Amino acid sequence: MSDLPTVGVEEEFLLVDPRTGEPAPRNTAVAAEAERRGVALQLELSSCQVETTSSVTTTSAQLGEELARMRRIAAQAAEAGGLRLLALGLPPATPHEFPVTATPRYRRIGAQFGMIAHEQGICGCHVHVRVPDRAAAIEVSNWLRPWLPSLLALSANSRLYRNADSGYASWRSVLWTRWPTAGAPPFFSSIEEYDRAVRMLLDAGVILDPNMIYWDVRPSANFPTVEVRVADVPATVAETVLLATLIRAAVMTALDARGDVVGHLPPGALRAAYWKAAHDGLSGCALDLVDGRGAVPAGEQLRSLVRRVRPALDALGEYDRVVDELDRIAMQGNGAMRQLRAWRKRGEMRDVIAAAAAATLSNF
Repeated sequence: MSDLPTVGVEEEFLLVDPRTGEPAPRNTAVAAEAERRGVALQLELSSCQVETTSSVTTTSAQLGEELARMRRIAAQAAEAGGLRLLALGLPPATPHEFPVTATPRYRRIGAQFGMIAHEQGICGCHVHVRVPDRAAAIEVSNWLRPWLPSLLALSANSRLYRNADSGYASWRSVLWTRWPTAGAPPFFSSIEEYDRAVRMLLDAGVILDPNMIYWDVRPSANFPTVEVRVADVPATVAETVLLATLIRAAVMTALDARGDVVGHLPPGALRAAYWKAAHDGLSGCALDLVDGRGAVPAGEQLRSLVRRVRPALDALGEYDRVVDELDRIAMQGNGAMRQLRAWRKRGEMRDVIAAAAAATLSNF
């Protein structure tokens, strides 16, 4: 496996009151408790969130074991403080404002971006795959653009919000688009063009630092990787591993197929595909931006991605496991679908919270 690109994952989680499901702004205390238990948690913009960061891994099995361990310890740290850890894209029961974590950088973001920052409280999953250089990361970004909606649909896990059905499988992704650099990355012809765009945004005060480039694919600012940020945090470890494996295979495919890129999409097509993925998730249709078939079942579009990246999945020894996982999700549903089932039982948010808490620590 030494010649195959490594992968690492960051997962963001909510801290909530176990009785009401409302966000609990106590990430500093939970992070301190987790550190005593051997896991370093990162603080996020909202003080009701924590983040885990895996090591650099070479196999999906290794990644899954590490993610499960970190989720378990983070949940124990939350429980020690009377809280519950949830792998949800959004808190289903929410206040009108989320306190900003009291670090200098986050305070600056809160002051500059106002209500966008104070209504954050959203949890995503970021997958890092090693690439040869930053120019290669841009090539990967260009290749991935038309497939990003399918990855969003797969991971959708934010159906419930403010004690109600949002009507969207991923309401997180809709709220996320309020940031000026969120969503699909532009098509860049070179790393130099990318750097000029970032410099323009900095000079204009649209972003405060390069880490505020929030595009769904970007060259990592800190590691020799391409970072794919499109997903809601998946409900279970197995779903996160599936997502990371597909992204890893897609990166490998992109690097092997340089020049085989869908460049200039029809005006508005990618935005429409994003909206459709956020709205329908896996339960409806997707827009095929690669082969131009129009609207197709979301599951069929995911299978098209698997066929496209199969040589890479075979090289990783992951093809059969990926197909089995997708079949399981087709039967059982992803996070958004399970949230809706729990909500429809009695219209009780505590049922949603209980189901999400169980899924957070489940391997399936």
